[in-house]
Order: sequence, then structure tokens, then C-alpha cells
Amino acid sequence: MLYTYPQLYSGILVKRYKRFFADIELATGELITAHCPNTGPMTGVCQIGAPVQVSFHDNPKRKLAYTWEMIEIDRVWIGINTALPNKLIKIALEQHLFPELETYQTIRSEVVYGQNGGSRIDFLLSGGDRSIYLEVKNTTWSIGDMAVFPDTETTRGQKHLRELIDVMPEYRAAMLYLINRGDKTKFSPGDTTDPVYGRLLRTAVAKGLEVLPCRFNITPEGVEYLGLAELIL
Repeated sequence: MLYTYPQLYSGILVKRYKRFFADIELATGELITAHCPNTGPMTGVCQIGAPVQVSFHDNPKRKLAYTWEMIEIDRVWIGINTALPNKLIKIALEQHLFPELETYQTIRSEVVYGQNGGSRIDFLLSGGDRSIYLEVKNTTWSIGDMAVFPDTETTRGQKHLRELIDVMPEYRAAMLYLINRGDKTKFSPGDTTDPVYGRLLRTAVAKGLEVLPCRFNITPEGVEYLGLAELIL
């Protein structure tokens, strides 16, 4: 098990609104408002009445004590907490679970780069032949057996691809799509939602971008790495 959740509480999704809020009826019958870390459209993974899991945080500084962690759709748990993917990848990098990214000795997070230092790369891996600029994207939307990113137009994501193109070939550049559900075996860019992103990704790959669509199995107990999905470009 790559990651073990803290104690979680079962419930049913009643409503999600204003991006940050989700009303959830706990198994006890109590109605709570939980923080929704995913501020995007959550296409296909915001199903009213579906089972959910929330974590509780006894911190008086928090406005909401509960955080929405996952939802179950068609008997598959899907990760909702977008604060978790980079933590998972950091743990996986420390354990050297991705042979595709070897070799490296040092892992740095949130390193300034890009034109005029206007961006931060999720991870900079160094100590090998060439440093690796690694960007992580959380992926929950699916079409059939295909995990798809993005589920909406993302000018920020387009910018990240352009900046990764700029660091090559002096450095290695990699895009890691964290597939936050264990039921999808293929990955493809979301051309119907953001055709510009799809074109940029294919251009970046042609220039040397390494793409890792990484499958993770999500359960209320924890998160397990399953390996790479098939990349369909």
C-alpha cells in the first residue's frame, strides 16, 4: 500500500455547490458540509446520491471540519481530494516506483522555472545524466475504458506544456497523469474538451516529452500503484 488514509467516514453525496462545498449525509444520519478540494467541473464524478468517504480534521482554524476524499461510482472508488496526488507522487518518487524516470538522486518540489520564473514545476529530479522536470496532473474523467485529461479547457495546462517544451532538449521533461481510479487501462488527451491541449501534448511528445499515465487503485483503506496505462495519442 503506497498510502494509508486516516480514519474515514461513510456518507452519501447530497449536493455540491460553489465549487468548494459538498453537503453529505453521513451514515449516522447527520448532514454535514464538507470541503470539496476539487474546484473543477468534476465531469462524471459528481453523482448525487453516490457513496462518498470524508475525513475529519479537529483543527479550530478550519472553517469546515470534514474533507471530501472519494466517491464510489459503478462500484469503483475515485479520488476527489486534489491535495493528495502530489503527496502520492512524492512518496512514489522516494520509493523509486517509476523506473521510467530513473536515474535520479534528489527530489525537489515546487521549483521556480519558465519565462521570468513565472511558474513552478511540481518536481525537479536531479543527480542523473540530465535533470528531469516533472509535472503532475490529476485525472478522474473517463470515456469507456479510457482515462481522459482534461475534462474542461485548461489554459494553465496548456501553459505547462509549452514550458516543458522549452526546457527540452537541455533537460528531460515528463508529464505524469495520476489516474485517480483503478478501473481504467488506457489514457488519452481530452480533445473534445480542449483540442488545443491535445495538439500541444502531441507536439511535446514529438519533441521528446515523456508521458507517464499512472494507474492508482483507490479504496477507503488506501492507495495502491498499479503501473502504467496504455497511452493513446
